[in-house]
Amino acid sequence: MLNDAKLRAAKPRDKAYKLGDSHRLYLLVTPGGGRLWRWNYAFDGKQKSMAFGVYPLISLLEARAMRDDARQLVKQGQDPNIAKKLKTEATMEAARATFEKVAREWHDNAKGQWARVHANDVLRSLERDVFPVIGQLPIAQITPPLVLELLRDVEARGALETAKRTRQRISAVFVHAIAEGIAEKDPAEKLAAVLKPLRKGRQPAITDLKRLRQMISDAEEDFARPVTRLALRLLALTAVRPNEIRGATWDEFEDLDGPEPLWRIPASRMKGTLDRKDEVDGDHLVPLAPQSVEVLRALWPLTGSALLLFPSNRHQHRPMSENAIGYLLNRAGYHGHHVPHGFRAAFSTIMNEWAQKQGNKDDRAIIDLMLAHVPRNKVEGAYNRAAYMERRRELAALWADMLIDKLPPPRVLVERPSQPTKEKSRRRPPAPVAMDFRFPVRSATRVAGRR
Repeated sequence: MLNDAKLRAAKPRDKAYKLGDSHRLYLLVTPGGGRLWRWNYAFDGKQKSMAFGVYPLISLLEARAMRDDARQLVKQGQDPNIAKKLKTEATMEAARATFEKVAREWHDNAKGQWARVHANDVLRSLERDVFPVIGQLPIAQITPPLVLELLRDVEARGALETAKRTRQRISAVFVHAIAEGIAEKDPAEKLAAVLKPLRKGRQPAITDLKRLRQMISDAEEDFARPVTRLALRLLALTAVRPNEIRGATWDEFEDLDGPEPLWRIPASRMKGTLDRKDEVDGDHLVPLAPQSVEVLRALWPLTGSALLLFPSNRHQHRPMSENAIGYLLNRAGYHGHHVPHGFRAAFSTIMNEWAQKQGNKDDRAIIDLMLAHVPRNKVEGAYNRAAYMERRRELAALWADMLIDKLPPPRVLVERPSQPTKEKSRRRPPAPVAMDFRFPVRSATRVAGRR
């Protein structure tokens, strides 16, 4: 048997020669001074040879261990040379199976069960927050600390809900990889317990007027249905609850061509107890600023023939998805910063601050009334539903002037494309759609029979 002293003493000769060890392991010494580990074995009735590397990079003990492993494969009926090639190919394939490659395969497989908007939102979130960090790493080599570091970066910008959803999506990718035999473990599975808890209660809202305008502008530039863009604009102007926008019908609007346009939301559609929903004269009255009427004028050619202002894209008799406006804000980059319900907080904060600066203390109660906040005194509440209408109309116009300053008119929201184009067209854009018309009679007054 060989030892280190014999190996070190091996010198090159005119011809190659062998220094043998046990079980047909030997060191081949070449005339050029190379010392190569080789092992001869018999497999399927044939004599074969296998290389183990170069001495001294591969020590005697390592060469013997490699020989013993190869002998075990032969006993199991496997050719060790073939097994080595398969292992090398598997290693190379694992390196090619990056997280981004597997994630896109998972997305292609799963998107058929999602709405298109949601599918786009999922892929966009991965491209924004995940692929730049771990996208090029082999998925089998990704560890929990790597994933946690990524999620901490998302949390650091205040997007706690986004961090939670990102973890879920990363975990889903790993489940897909495990099923495909590409990975063995899900490093994101146990990380939910160490993420920051979501704060319950008040929903995120931007209450700075300048940032609010910028957010509306960013969202309205997104590739979305014109109906969704207009819904966002009307929601921001009226500060009603999102469900009240979704369920709005054309017959709820009055005097749209007159001096005092009004949106009368039935008590049955308002938030509250069953007793409040059944109240006589319990409708919530929303005075409409001229900018709100402009939104309705732009919307009328799109949905005026239907009952609902904002119907579903697939079913005209059903309201738009409750997530449509929220997804629009998310795609614009405001996930965790502002939700559709946040326009109410924005209206309350900004208008109350304005009233305080102007010394109009009485406006505070009127602002609450405009938000349909139910006072503790039910008698006062029933009275106030129709009170202070002149001042409410003034405040609605003031809010619209502040909010829509420098934003494009609603007709532009209709003309913008609803999906990205593959190539930039060199043709001139189409002429603006004419919006100078009068609402039909049925939209200008309450229509009997629909209430």
